[in-house]
Formats: sequence, C-alpha cells, structure tokens
Amino acid sequence: MTRSELIHQIKTKRSFLCVGLDTDIGKIPRHLLDYEDPVFEFNRQIIEATADLCVAYKPNIAFYESRGAAGWQSLQKTWAALPHDCLSIADAKRGDIGNTSKMYANAFFDPQTSGLGFDAITVAPYMGHDSVEPFLGFEGKWTIVLALTSNAGGLDFQTHRDESGTQLFERVIEKANGWGTTDNLMYVVGATRGEAFTAIRKLAPDHFLLVPGVGAQGGSLQEVCRYGMNAECGLLVNATRSIIYASNGEDFAERAREEALALQRQMEKELEACSL
Repeated sequence: MTRSELIHQIKTKRSFLCVGLDTDIGKIPRHLLDYEDPVFEFNRQIIEATADLCVAYKPNIAFYESRGAAGWQSLQKTWAALPHDCLSIADAKRGDIGNTSKMYANAFFDPQTSGLGFDAITVAPYMGHDSVEPFLGFEGKWTIVLALTSNAGGLDFQTHRDESGTQLFERVIEKANGWGTTDNLMYVVGATRGEAFTAIRKLAPDHFLLVPGVGAQGGSLQEVCRYGMNAECGLLVNATRSIIYASNGEDFAERAREEALALQRQMEKELEACSL
C-alpha cells in the first residue's frame, strides 16, 4: 500500500484505526476451540467485524511463532484474509546484521519464500543502518522503526540524553530519516508519551507514526491527535485488547465491532476538527 493509498483510505473510512491481532489461544472464547484452527477462526471473525472501521491490521508475530508450525500456518491464513484496502503490519520488531535482516525481510515480505507478503514490518534500530536497510530495499513496503515506545521500560534507554541534551529517541529519528523516506519509513511512538509528540513532529513532520497504547494501556486519543496529527493525518493508532478481547463469549466479534466503532467515531471527530 502506497502513502497516497493509505491517506485515501483514512479519508474514505474517516478512520486511522489499526487493530492489533495479538491472539492468545488461552484468551479466545472457548467455543472456538472446536475449530480446526481456533486462532485463525478468531482472527477471521474479528477481521470481518471491523474491516470497514479500520485502515490497518497488526498481528504481533510472537503470538504465532510461540505455537510453532501451527502458529505459522495460522499467521499465513490470517495474512491471506486481511482486506486489500487495509495496511498489513507484521509486528515482529526484527533487526540484526545485514544478511540476517535480509532473511527476516524475505520471511515477511516475500510470499514466494514464506507464504507471507505483509505491507510493513516493525524494526528495532539498535544495531544501526545496516540492520534496517535490507527492509527498506523492498519496493512498495514500509519499515516501521521503534522510536519511543509505550512500555515503562522504554524509558530505561530511549530518553537518555547525550552531552548536547539530545534524547536517544530523537537521535534515532534524526539518523533514520536519512535511511528512508516518508513513502517507506514510519516510526513507532507510544500513545502514553503525550507531549513528546511535539518534539517528534519537529524531527519527522511528514512521516506516519504508528501509535500503540490507546485503550487498555491508557493512552489518550485526543492527546495523540493534539500533538501528533499533521496535515495528512499522519497517524495509525493501534488498539488491541480493548477491541479483540471486549468479550470472551459467543458475541466476541459483535463486541469487538462496538469497540472499534466507538474509536472510529472519535477519530472522525478528530479528522473533522483538523479539516481532513
């Protein structure tokens, strides 16, 4: 999905919602265990219930890899079921020396190699440019670099200041801006970081930001939009647990839709407020 196509979907659906598919077989409704592939059946129903309300889906790869070959098969089927008008994000947080990163990129971007052809992948930049460049080498794909995450431990390193007063997450963005473009590079910025979006928008005014932490983690959508929205929206706000685990009964898909719809309506108001 190109940048212009993504912006078109945001304007058409009046939404910048990304639904996380962090599907834990221990948390899905028990009646689904009667299916041959309970994880995929759960995902399929969530996707069908929310596809018109969101512009992206983000499976967290750990929830699939942890189940071995069966989990990988669930992931392949889930990817194949994702709507073509939604950005598909592999939340894998990969990043290693160049030849290893190339293999990771093949695993998630090349369906001839792995049976998967995601539009985007999350990447850890700690090992520097040669660990990120192989992902950027795939035309038409997005690399989403971790910048300032929403977890408490993210502050252990990400806000460390050097002798000039620059924080580490700021240095990451400054460096990574030179690796890619606004057409193939995004940043992860946690919704719980609030006013840090002001500093980030000074460094990356036009890049899309993938924003986890709204919903169960307590991030404020209004605050994210106030400090992080740009002239083309520039945000993909992810919600996972508050949507997919809204119910553990047979009405789980309907309840997921209700939660997604509530977020979509809030997003529509934010887009209208910015004349988008």
